[in-house]
Amino acid sequence: MSTATNATSLLRFATAGSVDDGKSTLVGRLLHDSKSVLADQLEAVEHASRSRGQEAPDLALLTDGLRAEREQGITIDVAYRYFATPRRRFILADTPGHVQYTRNMVTGASTAELAVVLVDARNGVVEQTRRHAAVAALLRVPHVVLAVNKMDLVDYAEPVFAAIAAEFTAYAASLGVKDVLAVPISALAGDNVVEPSAHMDWYGGPTLLEHLETVPVGSDPGAEPARFPVQYVIRPQTEEHPDYRGYAGQLASGVLRVGDTVTVLPSGHTTTVAGIDALGRQADAAWAPQSVTVRLADDLDVSRGDLIAAGPVPVPTKDIEATVSHLSERPLRAGDKVLLKHTTRTVRALVKDVAYRIDITAPIGEGGLEQRPAPDGLNVNDIGRVVLRTAEPLALDGYSDNRRTGSFLLIDPADGTTLTAGMAGEAFATVPTTGTPDEEDWV
Repeated sequence: MSTATNATSLLRFATAGSVDDGKSTLVGRLLHDSKSVLADQLEAVEHASRSRGQEAPDLALLTDGLRAEREQGITIDVAYRYFATPRRRFILADTPGHVQYTRNMVTGASTAELAVVLVDARNGVVEQTRRHAAVAALLRVPHVVLAVNKMDLVDYAEPVFAAIAAEFTAYAASLGVKDVLAVPISALAGDNVVEPSAHMDWYGGPTLLEHLETVPVGSDPGAEPARFPVQYVIRPQTEEHPDYRGYAGQLASGVLRVGDTVTVLPSGHTTTVAGIDALGRQADAAWAPQSVTVRLADDLDVSRGDLIAAGPVPVPTKDIEATVSHLSERPLRAGDKVLLKHTTRTVRALVKDVAYRIDITAPIGEGGLEQRPAPDGLNVNDIGRVVLRTAEPLALDGYSDNRRTGSFLLIDPADGTTLTAGMAGEAFATVPTTGTPDEEDWV
């Protein structure tokens, strides 16, 4: 990939790993050594470090912004940082390592194209390392970096690094992760983070930043089917544009061109793209993730929440089977009535079944991650499989095919709390169902 291409590209990546593996220090080192820290920020960190009796600045304070994080020395919430180098722009999500904040890791990694999983060289691969690797695999994060940290505390020994890298790579491969790079680093000393380490001449790979700058990101929009969730219908009704009807939104994937044949879902009506307006000007085409206004050749009943799709289109269905990560302290149980938000559409839904809970810490068998019965539903931080019935048909892609249009949220209808993040499996045909009157009234 050329430098010119990288200069305009954006990489979203997340850090993960167990508690005290050094994620916040790594992020601080990355920001500091790449000259992405403002002078007043660095001065504040140096002052806070001196007040603690530390001579060197504690770079973890650059990301741990909550008072509780500074007091406890752990990361609690996802910390987003934006920085750039001459070669690429970055959005970094520093996620918590503690098991009780696994849901925060899911949030940070859900939009990431790369996950940096840290391991303490003294401890090797631990349960939370496997947990975060499994979450990254379930979320279909395409690239994973294993950063074996604190190599300075094991005398920069190559055998220690090699053993950890071999164990993690084998585990990630069993999860279906295809692209794994292992890098030996010391976030505290700066070895192999931005600059190559003088202590590990046995390592011939890229530094962490070099890999972040050069890893392929995104995909060719032309190779993906176009998906355009309608966010707003524009009808100015002015003398200049008396018959203008446009559909505004953000292209979730693919490319839309004037003249393309498209299908409006869930109605199934077919028409063509008559025009595309971007930034007040007409355009011949739009590609993800541009926000544009699309005009159609025919006057159709199109409203917020509808999906304008080109290419192979998903079959609208009311029955959804999905892998979900439960985010709320309130359990998710069979029979629960929820709201399901998919792109710009929100519908009522019923949890028909909680099929099982995934044990992402158990050894992986021939069938993949182990499934456990979930008679009491899913609790906070659980990942499992559910079956949902919606009141209206939804046009979901499989999550493995399209992360944007294959994902959804379950929401508490009483107070609007986000309950669960879902990743749709293959949509299956709607089948006649029988239920109690209460169920039928809801869905």
